[in-house]
Amino acid sequence: MTTSIATAKKHLDKTGFLDIDLDPEMDFVAEINRLKKEKNAIILAHYYQESEIQDIADYIGDSLGLSQQAESTDADIIVFAGVHFMAETAKILSPHKKVLLPDLKAGCSLADSCPAPLFKKFKERYPDHMVVSYINCTADLKTMTDICCTSTNAVHVIESIPKDTGIIFAPDRNLGAYLQKKTGRDLVLWNGTCMVHEIFSAEKITKLKERHPEAKLIAHPECEAHLLEQADFIGSTSGLLRYSQESEANIFIVATEVGIIHQMELKSPNKTFIPAPPNNTCACNECPHMKRNTMEKLYTCMEYELPEIILSDEVIRDGRACIDRMLEISAAAGL
Repeated sequence: MTTSIATAKKHLDKTGFLDIDLDPEMDFVAEINRLKKEKNAIILAHYYQESEIQDIADYIGDSLGLSQQAESTDADIIVFAGVHFMAETAKILSPHKKVLLPDLKAGCSLADSCPAPLFKKFKERYPDHMVVSYINCTADLKTMTDICCTSTNAVHVIESIPKDTGIIFAPDRNLGAYLQKKTGRDLVLWNGTCMVHEIFSAEKITKLKERHPEAKLIAHPECEAHLLEQADFIGSTSGLLRYSQESEANIFIVATEVGIIHQMELKSPNKTFIPAPPNNTCACNECPHMKRNTMEKLYTCMEYELPEIILSDEVIRDGRACIDRMLEISAAAGL
């Protein structure tokens, strides 16, 4: 190891992760497992992470499951193999624990599409409305939110609000439009989207279904409405995984980030999963932010306990209420 810690920290300031020269022969699985035991650390990984990170994680899940696990863990250190807003949520729920993110620049196009200062001005136009924010948002936006939601519990959250109360929904306009259709509520939508879920080609998917007429198209509700109209099943990431296990179908076209297919193949090894094609030739159905995390970064962040998520006491206090309300609603609904 030739890179000094001081130099690595300077690199951290510029790039968001520690740049440490590592032994090319290092067994990252063994070393990460050693660090977990030595430091009483737990690794939480989102379904969209690389398969090797999923395989070494203590818990794999989507936003709701990860939020619940972050709150319930007895570990001293939470290592969040996901994106920035997820690690912020873990810090809000466990303010006295150290929360690490392998790469601070593992952001989210959806969360970034709703800057808190702009949303504050938007919210002022609807003073009598409640704010429901998809959990895929920044900690600052959560401080202006009445109830958070995930794609798993969003319908339950909207239906928990009195019908004579106006609702602002942020930041995902596609999920918001889906909720309007499902609940019949008239929502004021912030105009944000996820770059991955807007890239799928309806024309290419139609051709795929023609070649595989027995295939089921399963889609995340962050996808655009014209794609959701074709879907055989719409659900959260964990919902898509569960449906693929329980369905009698053997072939699935999967319209969400391709990382989930690793878990689908593990759970149903005799079934076929086809990634929904994007509308161009790039690998745009992979989230570049999720894929910033690597085994090398996971190891260095655990070894040196950097980068760490730091939030002010005010943000933790004000951001927690909407998450607690979401978890209460989820528990009441049995989610």
